Amino acid sequence: MVGPVRGVLFMLGAVLSVQIGGALAATLIPQVGPLGTVALRMSLAALLMAPVVRPHLHGHTRDDWMRVLALVIALGGLNTAFYFSLERLPLGVAVTVEFLGPLGMAALGSHSVRDWLAILLALGGVVGVSGALNADWASISILGLLLAFTAGIFWALYAKSAQLVGASWSKLEGLWWAIALNSVVLLPIGFVAQGANLVQPRHLLIGLVVALMSSALPYSLEMYALRHIDTTVYGVFTGMEPAVAATAGFFILGQTLTPVQMVGMAFVVAAAWLVMARGRQHD
Repeated sequence: MVGPVRGVLFMLGAVLSVQIGGALAATLIPQVGPLGTVALRMSLAALLMAPVVRPHLHGHTRDDWMRVLALVIALGGLNTAFYFSLERLPLGVAVTVEFLGPLGMAALGSHSVRDWLAILLALGGVVGVSGALNADWASISILGLLLAFTAGIFWALYAKSAQLVGASWSKLEGLWWAIALNSVVLLPIGFVAQGANLVQPRHLLIGLVVALMSSALPYSLEMYALRHIDTTVYGVFTGMEPAVAATAGFFILGQTLTPVQMVGMAFVVAAAWLVMARGRQHD
């Protein structure tokens, strides 16, 4: 099993991992704030990955480093803008608006009716599962919407820059440098915002798990995935994240699923099936 199908499996693993980390990150934001959460997430992810990646400074071209710089900007902008949007928006609204970024990227790269059908199914699924249909849009924060949309733009930039870094750097070295450079910028800002509160043992422990499940593991899996799939498939598969979160809430937390959410989940599954069938044809 090679090529696109392998990339799809990497994406599935990334989606599952990031939802577990996201649930823990939601408990960390009220304690250390958005900036503190991003700072812990990036710095601890860099520490976790360093012994595995064993990065080197030498042997890379200027173009290699420029691609890493683009990934640095994308990662920092994506995480910071999204966490700040969560302070002003319901989660379902923030996720739906943010998804416009990778969805737009998928639309630009689509080449067939099947691609467009998968994109539309994924969009409908995200809207249904996220609960955005039930939100009071009249009272929604305009600043929150702008932040979520900005996060979506950075998300699309992340996918493209990760694909370029994966093609020019061996294994995960380029990704490690992007995460490490992010932490160099964000950690001092986190300390200014939170002080000693940032390094309380409980916060560090939660931050360590968040770093593993929300950054180190999913970003690594996505880096490998983007070596096997195009950005259209990637954009569609990001729509699985709200469905996975809702399913986890149903089975683990005992949360109920509305009929609209269940229809939305069916849409997401159908979109995933379409891109997986596309991958098998290209294998």
